[in-house]
Parts: sequence; C-alpha cells; structure tokens
Amino acid sequence: MNLKLENETYLRDREAVIQLTRELVKIPSVYREGIADANETKVALYVAEYLKNIGIQTHIEEVVPGRPNVIGIIDSGKPGKTLLFEGHTDVVTEGNVDAWTYGPFSAEIVDGRMYGRGTNDTKGNLACMITAVQSILKDKEEFCGKIILCIPVDEEGMMLGIKHFIKQGWADGVDGAIICEPEENNVCIAQRGAMRIRVDVYGKMAHGAISWSGINPNWRMARLIVELEKLEKEEQERLGEDPYLKWPSITPTILQAPVKGDAQINVIPDHCMMTLDIRTVPQQDHDELLNKINAIIARLKNDDADFNVELTILDNRPSTFTDKDHPVVHAVYDAVKEVTAEEPIYNGVPGATDGTFLHMHGVPIVTIGAGDREIPHQINEYVDIEELAVTTAIFRDAALRFLKDGSNVND
Repeated sequence: MNLKLENETYLRDREAVIQLTRELVKIPSVYREGIADANETKVALYVAEYLKNIGIQTHIEEVVPGRPNVIGIIDSGKPGKTLLFEGHTDVVTEGNVDAWTYGPFSAEIVDGRMYGRGTNDTKGNLACMITAVQSILKDKEEFCGKIILCIPVDEEGMMLGIKHFIKQGWADGVDGAIICEPEENNVCIAQRGAMRIRVDVYGKMAHGAISWSGINPNWRMARLIVELEKLEKEEQERLGEDPYLKWPSITPTILQAPVKGDAQINVIPDHCMMTLDIRTVPQQDHDELLNKINAIIARLKNDDADFNVELTILDNRPSTFTDKDHPVVHAVYDAVKEVTAEEPIYNGVPGATDGTFLHMHGVPIVTIGAGDREIPHQINEYVDIEELAVTTAIFRDAALRFLKDGSNVND
C-alpha cells in the first residue's frame, strides 16, 4: 500500500467508512413488491439523516410510494464545475438465507472482509462517496463549484430512481459523474448497452400424436434461436473483441411453452415465449441490430406461412463511452495513481448501471469503486474493508482535483 495513506485523515476516514457501511448493510433494502417496509425507505431515511447531521443540504423525493431518492448538495459558493457521485440504496435478494455463512444483513467482519448483501454492490461504495465528502467538509478543503450526491432507488430493477432524478432536473448542468460500483478501483470508461426483448410465437394447440392438425410454435421458435445464434457470431466477427467490454452477445434466457396453463407431454402448445438479453458494444447501433433481427423474422415468415411472431422491446439502454481526455476521467485516473501509487487500469462495465441514463442525458461518466467485480449478487457477498478505505481516499482526491478551479466544462 502507498505509505502516504498511513496518515491521520486516511485512518479517520477508514473507521468512518467501515462503520457507515455496516450500518447501511444492516438495514435490508431488497425490493419486495406489495410488502410494507421491505424496500429502500428505511435505508434512504437513514442516509438522509446522516447527510443532514454532517451539514449537507438534503432532499428526499418519493419516486413511487415507499421508494424515495435522496439528494445531497454541497455548494462551495464559488463558480465552477458540478461533480456528481451516484450510489444506489437497493440491493438484490439475499436468496436462500441458510446458504450464507454469515447473516446476509449482519455485516460481520472476518479476516479483513465484511460480509453481507450490499457490502460489494453497492452500499460499501455508497458509504465511500458519503465519507469522502464528509472528509472534505471536516478538513475544510477548498474547492470550486458543487458536489451532488445522487442516492437513488431501483438500480437493480428498471432504474426508476435515476430516471426520476433526471426528470426532476437534478442532472442538468452536471459536468461529470462518478458512478460508485464494485469495479476493483479500475477506471471504467465504457459500459455495454442492453436490449431486453420478449418474443412470442403463436401456434395452434393439438394432440401430440396428430401433429398435422396443429401448428407447433416450438419448431418456429427453435429456428429463430438458431438464426439469432448465427447473428451473434456474425456481430462478433464483424466487430472483434472490444478492449474494455469483450464481445457483444445475444442471449436467450427464458423459454416457456405453453405460456398459460399446464404443460403436458402429449399436447402441442398454442404459444411459446422467449426473452432475449442482448448486450452491445459502442460500435453497435441498436436500431441497426433490431433491423437485422426483423430481417431474420421476415425471412422465416417467407419460408413458413404459419410463422406468427411478435417482438416486444422491454428495455433499450445504449452502451456508453467517455474519452480518456475528459476532465472527469483525468481526475479519477490521477486520484487512483496518487492514492495507490500504482498505474491505474482502464476497463469497462460488462452490464448497465444508473450511469447509462446520465450518459444519455449528456453527462460524462466514470464507473469505479471497491469490490471484486465477480462478487455482486452472490451468496456470501463481501468487500475487503481496506479497499473501502482506499476507495474513499480515491473519491476524495478525485473530487478535489475535478473541482480545483472555477472553470466550467459546459461553458
């Protein structure tokens, strides 16, 4: 470790971030539809009270009933850029509680690791960004412009929180954003895009022994899946391996027939449904990719008059890329180098984050944070507590670098 970290500020912030992470993890915030007090409310209110107690202007906005965003504003009073930190309050399901070595909401520390749902994704990083700003305020560090703490709900779902945040105007005029997610403190300047599509193929129900009297949607769906696999390979050969995001992909995930009613081995279903999880790289245009899928369907229909299919776009999030030369990338890169005394690693995020929608709004983003990239959503989720301390120092340094003068990127 960089010996510069063995100082009073680092050690003070280390204790603060560990304690705050433990408190956040101990408050369950798994979204459970229709169950009172089972969502993000308690943890959001805890965060809001914490921010108020350290002197940060705090706003609470309900996105949908029982699911509030929290926004913190730290204004230097001097003209300059606006930097946004984003970290969500929701976590995914803990799954089978009995499979956990330590309680999923116990936040137990064992051999230098804290265990629990959200330690890695992303309450640990939420605590890092709050502690970093708290540290700046405690030390009365000089900076220009503003810091916005964006603490939304529903990142693990349809990202209702960040959409509401943007709709309410909070992202207007933001010059750069640090998305606080578990990325092993790699400087992630790209994210894969995502398209989620539901495919419905309709047929005619019939006896399995008298197949000619029905129309089997499963055969039609199978042909489509084979053609989509060919398209995936064509796109991978056309684009090659992205240096940060690896390969674009088209992945069938759910396959169901019949869609309604009970399945029976001697009955041809009247309806087959599939979902596609499509992940894209910046070189791909989503409209062009959809046109290729529709061309496949048109060809299959031309060959089979009974091919009856419907596509429904469930989600459509573009990939993101921020140039290495952007000031927010420079600030984060230089902060990592200063804090760790190592050469930072550029990388990409394999999935989408709330940063996707900030990017779509015109905000340059960098994704970085504590935690093993492979650990999110797993049983026995954990984070190394020393990494929390290092990440806090990185966030603190990056903010001061980005806001060191009164210039404005958007001028």
